[in-house]
Amino acid sequence: MSRSLRRPRRQSGALVTRGLLLSLLVCALGLGLGTAARSTAATPSGRLATPAASNPLRAEPWGIYRDPYESAYAAWSSATGTDKALLAKIALRPRVIWVGTWISTANIAALVRSHIQNFQRDDPNALVQFATFRTFPYGEGKVGQPLTAAAQADYRAWYDQLAQAIGSTHAAIILEPDLGLAWKGWRPRVRFALAAYAARVLGALPHTSVYIDASDADWLHLSQATQQLLLSGVKYVRGFALGATHYSSTAGNIAYGAALVSALGRAGVPGRHFVVDTADNGRPFTWLQFYAAHPHGNFDNANVCTSTVRARCDTLGIPPTTFTASATWGMSTTVRREAARSADAFLWFGRPWLYMQANPFQLARALAVARTTPY
Repeated sequence: MSRSLRRPRRQSGALVTRGLLLSLLVCALGLGLGTAARSTAATPSGRLATPAASNPLRAEPWGIYRDPYESAYAAWSSATGTDKALLAKIALRPRVIWVGTWISTANIAALVRSHIQNFQRDDPNALVQFATFRTFPYGEGKVGQPLTAAAQADYRAWYDQLAQAIGSTHAAIILEPDLGLAWKGWRPRVRFALAAYAARVLGALPHTSVYIDASDADWLHLSQATQQLLLSGVKYVRGFALGATHYSSTAGNIAYGAALVSALGRAGVPGRHFVVDTADNGRPFTWLQFYAAHPHGNFDNANVCTSTVRARCDTLGIPPTTFTASATWGMSTTVRREAARSADAFLWFGRPWLYMQANPFQLARALAVARTTPY
């Protein structure tokens, strides 16, 4: 999908243009693929772990998506030697699979059922992870184009089919990454109302945890993110997601998420939780920091790290895990307390191994982010 349109960012009081420890289930040679990943398999050290009883993502093992046609897994399958060991850091970890506008309403249910079978090939209770990208049917570059009545009806029908396909499956869903772009387009409240429909439909499923996109610590003002979530149906779901296409620090997003939880509580929607994308923020940086260093760069396709000590570059971050409050991650006691209270998981719904975080897969980029990660 296109990411040519820059999103607004949260800076200096004004909107500006956008410019687990899960260990590997297998060794570097890819042995032992017959087991689903458990979010609790390699518990990091530290006393402030998220209580399992309050976190639905801790309840089941996490499935790994192993479709031979999926780019990262296919690259790992055909690789040898050092490249295979590096690509295992991506292909053999539980990741979020994106579904969206490129899949028709007629086909979405069958495809999602196929994805679920792939995730759960070894365990029918394994957690499956999806990101649903359906808000911009004409592409992000045409965010100003009105949504016709037919397009809105198709949006609702698409989510009806998706919900039917998921059914009683154990699932985590990142709802509408980049939803904040709607603020810069045609009638934002229409798009937020559509997202609220999706939230209500998916939130009613018995074993699905839904997290609505709420931007990033360096994007929307807290008040604007709060309004976006309220309009988009956060009252129907578990909570919200942070960091989908940005590179801000995990600690920064936890602090931002905690503030957003409090703001939602004051607005009458208490007790919400959140997840943070950690796929690409191993050496975190903000939008302003990126353009200060790369005035003519492309934020969506940020420069990858070239060494394990280079700062403010794109590389893999904390592996997917529900142990968000572990001392292993090097965050302050205050941040860890906030994580223990409200951060359900660090998930990988960013995709730094892809060009423009969207398509196509780039082997050199994938190897670079795997080689230089501090994790």
